[in-house]
Amino acid sequence: MKVAGLGFKKEATLASLREALVAAGGPGGLAAVATISDKADAEVLKQLAHECGVPIKAVPADVLASIETPTQSKRIAETFGTGSVAEAAALAAAGVRARLIATRAISQDRTATAAIAEGDGP
Repeated sequence: MKVAGLGFKKEATLASLREALVAAGGPGGLAAVATISDKADAEVLKQLAHECGVPIKAVPADVLASIETPTQSKRIAETFGTGSVAEAAALAAAGVRARLIATRAISQDRTATAAIAEGDGP
């Protein structure tokens, strides 16, 4: 199961999310997109998921905080307890034995990040 994890600021646009996803490897073969639970209902994420034809997986903040990521953002670590929301969400949603196949990529406007993981599903 291949999942794209996304982290984004509230001012992120669909173009920002799309750009980050493409930079991480693109939507090909995705089974889902994932993010932190409190952003799972964001309109731009819904639009991206619809465009990619995949569901959104909401990952609770406490689950994200328990996941170590190769990329470390001090601001994100202080806020969410993990180094990268995108990487942690991708790993959590991809399931058992998940591994990152693309570490965090950042949109040019710096409002969105994406990472891709593969795993055995939930």
